[in-house]
Amino acid sequence: MQSRPLVGVIACRRMVEGHPSHMVTDKYLSALREYGLEPVILPVWEDLDASAAGALLDRLDGLVLTGSYTNVLPARYGAERAPENTREDVDRDAAAMAWMPLALERAMPLLGICRGFQEFNVAFGGTLYQAVQNVPGKLDHREPEGEKEQQYAPVHSIDIHPGGRLAELFAAPQAEVNSLHQQGVDQLGKGLRVEATAPDGLVEAISVADARSFTLAVQWHPEWKPREHPLYDAIFRGFAAACGEKMAAAA
Repeated sequence: MQSRPLVGVIACRRMVEGHPSHMVTDKYLSALREYGLEPVILPVWEDLDASAAGALLDRLDGLVLTGSYTNVLPARYGAERAPENTREDVDRDAAAMAWMPLALERAMPLLGICRGFQEFNVAFGGTLYQAVQNVPGKLDHREPEGEKEQQYAPVHSIDIHPGGRLAELFAAPQAEVNSLHQQGVDQLGKGLRVEATAPDGLVEAISVADARSFTLAVQWHPEWKPREHPLYDAIFRGFAAACGEKMAAAA
């Protein structure tokens, strides 16, 4: 049986039944498997060093930074905590910030989703709105009430910027996406390129301008039933293809 590209998926560190745990929700892992990838959960440790991080990434063909109910610590982008910002995961922050530049050095395909999108921006020196719904002129991007099907349903359009990574994957200039986030990009990180924006101008997708492989981060959740949404499908197909190329190049 032919081996699949091995993709690391960052964990979140949470208390589960009274125990500190490293966890990833199933939808991310299932989506990756559906596109021919073999996901492995990467624990996040408070004492992670660059040598250990690099050795870990050397064994992978791709890296995914998932969404989460936690947020990047505001101190990482020079801000005080807003009252609406109530959950953090400093171990995940440390791991994401350590892995991202090392992955780029290795021309490793990178996909960021929601929190992962925000980690991209902070890693490149950008800042975040901690409560987009309080920013004049911005929409309320938080998830709607109801069951998961309602929460993950497309709720607003995005304009896909021509000439970028996302436009290479998806030919249409617009698409409809879901929206389940409170935070968002304020100041864009240095070296990042805007790939898509919401109707209120909020940045919805970014890439690393000079990356040598696939790099894309999106503010919505394409892992939710990706085969049913052409844009989501295109993102995962593009990421899977890049991971396959990475694996073949290392063989």
